[in-house]
Amino acid sequence: MTNAISVSNEIKASALELIGNTPLLALDRLHPGPGRILVKCEFMNPGGSLKCRSSLHMIQKARERGELKPGGDVVEVTSGNQGCGLGVVCSVLGHPLTVTMSKGNSIQRALHMEALGAKCIRYPLVKGTYGNVTFADVEPALEGAMKMSEETGAFFVKQMANPDNIEAHYETTGPEIWRQSGHRVDAFVTAVGTSGTFTGVSKYLKEQNPEIQCFVVEPEGSQPLKGCPITKPLHMLQGASYGVVPDLFNPDLMEDSISVTDEESVHYKDLLGTKEGLFVGYTSGANVAAAVKLLNSGKLPKDAWVVTILSDTGLKYTPVPDNLIE
Repeated sequence: MTNAISVSNEIKASALELIGNTPLLALDRLHPGPGRILVKCEFMNPGGSLKCRSSLHMIQKARERGELKPGGDVVEVTSGNQGCGLGVVCSVLGHPLTVTMSKGNSIQRALHMEALGAKCIRYPLVKGTYGNVTFADVEPALEGAMKMSEETGAFFVKQMANPDNIEAHYETTGPEIWRQSGHRVDAFVTAVGTSGTFTGVSKYLKEQNPEIQCFVVEPEGSQPLKGCPITKPLHMLQGASYGVVPDLFNPDLMEDSISVTDEESVHYKDLLGTKEGLFVGYTSGANVAAAVKLLNSGKLPKDAWVVTILSDTGLKYTPVPDNLIE
């Protein structure tokens, strides 16, 4: 008999090992046909969204290049999800984190980031409303992060222009989808914020099969990627579609843009709960709405498989009292 403790290889060393390898789930109850919708369950990442992937990759690459020293400060502008992802990564790796965010983004995100040890600086709204944030509302938070980095020397992640953001999804999300689907993907659709997910996944999938069609999801009235004038800058997709073309976006990867209304986003968000038992955010609802529209459009074979993203948990969006918003 030995006193040695047997350590199972099922035990993870840190929360960083919980990032990625999320399940691919069929929504056969919500959409029995035509075709099939498969969703990547990114809300299961430890920070509650797909942004954990890019957070880990961007920080790791910065450390490898010496841009971020051990124990060095990190700063970033966020709508909340990237900040939560960075909160997970920075807490484990020992980097003090400061994030800047519009007050229009949900208070739950600020509470989440602070619970992970981050400092969250919230900026007053400029043109938007709570839950409906425009690019004008993002700009003060962006300027604040830039100024902080310049004054303190903190590493500025720059998710909106950082190619490591794309690489994270090219190296993880795309290959996972390809493997988990058994190499059967007819189309990929997703909403676009920084465009890291769309560009990285689409690039990988098209390299495996050039016939795969990739579509962006944009709020109706805010479709700059389709080349339309912005007629409705306020919408419910926090962190997506700010009315500008992201620096990381590659138009050569896009077949078309699918528009989704706020009402459709809410409807499919609710259906994901009542039909599939999944409490997710509005962008997830929009992604599924777009996938249903695509399969019903006749543009794909009747037995086509469409893959999309369940971007984050619905726990980041629940209503709060007005006095907490300020």
